[in-house]
Amino acid sequence: MENVFLHTCCAPCLVKCQEVLINEGFLPTLFWYNPNIHPFTEYRARKETLIAYANDKNLKLIMQDTYGLRYFVNEVYPNLAGKERCEKCYKIRLEETAKQATASGYEYFSTTLLISPYQKHELIKKICLDLENRYKIKFLYRDFRPFFKQGQQEARKLGFYMQKYCGCVFSEEERYLKM
Repeated sequence: MENVFLHTCCAPCLVKCQEVLINEGFLPTLFWYNPNIHPFTEYRARKETLIAYANDKNLKLIMQDTYGLRYFVNEVYPNLAGKERCEKCYKIRLEETAKQATASGYEYFSTTLLISPYQKHELIKKICLDLENRYKIKFLYRDFRPFFKQGQQEARKLGFYMQKYCGCVFSEEERYLKM
């Protein structure tokens, strides 16, 4: 099996991503780095669910466990509007993933963000292809979106904590404003 360094946003998104990768002959090392997730109780719930699932499936998990409210807000401000904020958020997390993967000798990196129909898929792909060139590491592109609903159903059956927004406090606000 070939190793892939997999940025992991949460356990529900991981369920089908790791299954698909393993079936294709890739062994994912999970990488938790999500300074965008707020408030702290949300961050902790997602992190603890991921740790429990990784332990249950015997998956290697590397944690860069820094609750990053001030860092994240400082990085995205003043670009708080949708696309600009999301682009900066993706870059923060995926660049750290590419750096860590390269430093640890991995040949490939990818992200569970590619499963969500709510994320800006083409933007994520563009950022990762740029990082591939910059860090001389292969971006393992997969469109996991066809597996999203099935993964969410499996996560519910497993009793996972299921988040209601992407993670940042601004997306939480937008969620409530749409109600």
